[in-house]
Amino acid sequence: MTSSVKEVAKRAGVSLGTVSNVLNRPELVAEPTRRRVLEAISELGFVRNESARQLRAGRSRSIGLVVLDVANPFFADVARGAEIVAEASGFVVLLSNSGEDAGRERRHLDHLEEQRVQGVLITPVESASDRLDQLVSRGIPAVLVDRGSRRNRCSVAVDDVLGGQLAGGHLVEQGHRHIAFVGGPTSIRQAAERLDGLTAAVTAAGGEVQELLTASLSIAEGRRAGAELAALPAAARPSAAFCANDLLALGLLQEAIAAGLRVPQDLAIVGYDDIEFAAAAAVPLS
Repeated sequence: MTSSVKEVAKRAGVSLGTVSNVLNRPELVAEPTRRRVLEAISELGFVRNESARQLRAGRSRSIGLVVLDVANPFFADVARGAEIVAEASGFVVLLSNSGEDAGRERRHLDHLEEQRVQGVLITPVESASDRLDQLVSRGIPAVLVDRGSRRNRCSVAVDDVLGGQLAGGHLVEQGHRHIAFVGGPTSIRQAAERLDGLTAAVTAAGGEVQELLTASLSIAEGRRAGAELAALPAAARPSAAFCANDLLALGLLQEAIAAGLRVPQDLAIVGYDDIEFAAAAAVPLS
C-alpha cells in the first residue's frame, strides 16, 4: 500500500508543510532537513499523487503534442525534440495521434484540456480549428507545428514553396525537364505548396511537371505511384520525381528498383523532410 505524506512527515520528524516544500519548492528547505525528508520518502516508497496536486494547482506539469501520424518518422523526430526541451524545464509531453481525423483531434484536445495541460503543440488536421480557438480562449496557449498560421497564432513551419523550388531547381540543374510530382492530397497545404514551388522552377526552365496525386503521404502510396511510373513506356516516363515527403520517396524507390529501373539513371528521386531513414535507404535519397 502506498505511503502518505503524513507518514513521510512523521518518519522525518517534520511538518506536512515541510514535506510539501521539499516536493514542490526544495530551495526553501535547509539541506539537512531536505535530505532527511528524501530519505523518509525513499524508505517508505512514497509516490506523490500528481492528480491531486494538479487539482489543487489548477495546472499540470505537462504539455500536449497532437500529431497527424505517429508512424511518420518526421513526427517522431518532432516529439523527441519537444520532449528534450520540456524535460529540461520539468515538464512531460503527452503525445496524441489524430490520424488525420478532425473528430479524433477534437477528442484529443478535449482530453488534454481535462488534464489541465500547460499548453498544446499541434499539427492540426484543418487550418481553421474552432476547437483550438476555444482552447486558446480558455487560457491554454497553442503553437502550430509544421503549419503556418493565418489567425495570428504562434507557429513553427518552413517555407514549402521555396522547398519545392529548391527541389525543382536541383533536378533542372541535373538536366531533367520532364519531372513527376508525387504527393497529396492537395488539401494538405504543405503538399500543395511544395507542388507550386516545383512547378514554378520547372516551368521557368521550359520543363513539364506530371502530377501523380496520392491519397496520403505514406510508403504504400509511394509504391503505388512507383508502379504507375514503371508501367509507362520509357519514352513517356518522367526522368525524375519529386516526392512531397520522404515516406513517399522511399515507397517510390522500392517499387522502382523492384521494377528494374535504375536510380538515378532511369529515374532520379528527391524526397522532402530529411528523415533518418532517407539516408539509410539502399540508394540514399536527395
